[in-house]
Amino acid sequence: MSSPAPYSPPPPPDPETPRPPAYTSRGGTGMLASFRHAWDGLIHTAVHQRNMRVHLVSAVLVALVGSGIPLGVSEKVILIFCVLLIFFAEILNSALEHLVDLATRHFDEKARLTKDAAAAGVLVLAIGTVVIFVAILVNNWETVAASGPQIARQVTFGLPHTLCVTVLVLPQPRARWVDMAAFVGGALLLGVLTMRSVSSVFTAMNAGLLLLAASAARQRRRERAARPPG
Repeated sequence: MSSPAPYSPPPPPDPETPRPPAYTSRGGTGMLASFRHAWDGLIHTAVHQRNMRVHLVSAVLVALVGSGIPLGVSEKVILIFCVLLIFFAEILNSALEHLVDLATRHFDEKARLTKDAAAAGVLVLAIGTVVIFVAILVNNWETVAASGPQIARQVTFGLPHTLCVTVLVLPQPRARWVDMAAFVGGALLLGVLTMRSVSSVFTAMNAGLLLLAASAARQRRRERAARPPG
């Protein structure tokens, strides 16, 4: 049996060989650029992830409930935290999917299991949020039952507002004026709801969701316009 060959270190790199350029974040590296990149990541997720669009519309409905029914501080904090946690999980799930696709060029069972496990985490959070939401309404049923006029107002103006947000996040091609009409209509309806809102926090949350939906619609039009014909 022959003895193994002695170890020889690899030769040093040739100084004349050009190195690949290091990756640098586009648009600068300052704090303002970091916020812009984070916002771009959020918009990208809303544009390309169907589940994120579902979560966005669901968050609008939660915000309508929170701004129409007088809940306690703890209930408000729990609802807002649940919405943010689902958004966070969906964004991480999207990032993990891109990372797996980048590392795996061909079908791999472990890559599929990784994606399935990440999606399962988002599903568990979504189911838990629904259970918490129902538990809060049941625990505050007397307050809910006494808020008939507020609920009627939220339904009258809130459902059309939700429809405007839904139109903005739909992936189907449409004319630009449709998105503009949806955004203006959603903003006007939100203004009406704001005059009788019982929570400025949930009203601000609804305004932010409307802005997110409008930004996603704008980004989708840009990507469609930049796509080569055919």
